Amino acid sequence: MKNNFKAFLITLMLFFSTVITQLVKAQQTAVAKTEADSVKVFSINDLQMLVFRYHPIVKQAALLSESARASVLQSLGYFDPELKAGFARKLFGNTEYYNKWNSELKIPLWLAGADLKIGYDRNVGTYVNPETKTNTQGLSAVGLSIPLGQGLLIDARRNTLRQSKIMVQYAEAEQLKQINAVWYGVAKDYWNWYYAYRQFALINEGVELAQRRFTAMSRQTIIGDKPAIDSVEAYITVQERIIQKEKMKIELQNAQLVLSNHLWSEDGNPLELPADAVPQNTNPATAKPNPLTLDTLLGQAATQHPELIKLRTKGAQLAVERSYRQELLKPKLNVTGNLLSNRTGINSVIPGDYDFNWSNYKIGIEFAFPLFLRSERGKLREVKIKQQELNYDLQQSSRTISNEITAAYNELTAYSSQLAVQIQSVQNQQILVTGENQKFNLGESTLFLINSRETKLIDMKIKQESMISGYQKTLAELYYKAGTRQDIRLN
Repeated sequence: MKNNFKAFLITLMLFFSTVITQLVKAQQTAVAKTEADSVKVFSINDLQMLVFRYHPIVKQAALLSESARASVLQSLGYFDPELKAGFARKLFGNTEYYNKWNSELKIPLWLAGADLKIGYDRNVGTYVNPETKTNTQGLSAVGLSIPLGQGLLIDARRNTLRQSKIMVQYAEAEQLKQINAVWYGVAKDYWNWYYAYRQFALINEGVELAQRRFTAMSRQTIIGDKPAIDSVEAYITVQERIIQKEKMKIELQNAQLVLSNHLWSEDGNPLELPADAVPQNTNPATAKPNPLTLDTLLGQAATQHPELIKLRTKGAQLAVERSYRQELLKPKLNVTGNLLSNRTGINSVIPGDYDFNWSNYKIGIEFAFPLFLRSERGKLREVKIKQQELNYDLQQSSRTISNEITAAYNELTAYSSQLAVQIQSVQNQQILVTGENQKFNLGESTLFLINSRETKLIDMKIKQESMISGYQKTLAELYYKAGTRQDIRLN
């Protein structure tokens, strides 16, 4: 009875061994083909090229500066020449009450907020106001309107134009901030995919090792060198690792899907990461931060960080607004002067007394001044308070950014030190596994110890890959905190 049960158990083991061997060989062939085909390697440099060319958020960020330049163009419209003309005529009872033609070309000037005016009026008729009445040739005028008080140094249109030009720098800083944020998220997803792939590959290697050991144990059981219980234990290890492998397979597929969110074609169509694509190889021994990197990034962030540029730009905008509000405290004193002439053309012949000269003019003065200036003083005080708030915000942001860069660098250094130790630990564990296999072949060890040491070796290798992934993500975070992004081509 015992011999029959033993024979049945051995036959069952051989069947399982054959099935699993075929499955593993098929997977080995697929994996080997993928790794051998270097064209299927999808490096982070390839990802960077696709993201910065076709990613919708990157394209959207580029519109920020375009929108700011459109605002500048809109502000320049306040300095566009303006042509006005009007005609009115009244006839009643064979009497021409009036026949009026008024036209003016106004050219706003940047200097002193003045307006250059060129006009032509023709007002004739029986009941035209003598103050505005002209002869049949009409009256030409060339003159200036100059604010000698409020508006001499800065006025509403110059204030708007200066602030809109400053906002171009603000928009460019915001554009850089958004692009850096996009790339930081993309880099993290790439290294998550790298870790998921390496984790799956290591578990797959563990399945292959367990399968080879199970096959050897089954053969030794058949010839009576090993007890059947060892084959059972070896097969249980195969099953456990297959279950773990299937779990890692799902995680790898999900990581590929997440990374595919950042892949777009030139036509704006979403792309999928090929199922046989593999991440680039990374040498863990080279994961060491450059000691000069911290000082370089701190200095660069102090002057070029997008968030600080935005705050400084906002400060420049408030400075312009403050100048404008201070200008509004002055009284309005507008002077208008025009030289008059009956000339209607350059070659017209008219008496000298009716041509342009200092004796033919029209002048006007306008004065206005609020007695308490409460509205103007209140707005000026509001601008000053905003400037103080901005200065405090700039101080705190500068300190926070500096500390975040230092913290990221410290974390990067810690990853580098831990990774160096982990590499040595993996090498030592590999020595233990090799030695345990030799002792087992000599009959001085057990299958349990081999599986235990081998499982620990796989776990340590997975932990090493996790550290590599964490190091690369922290490196991307370091550059992101500094307000820039890592140039992949330099690494």
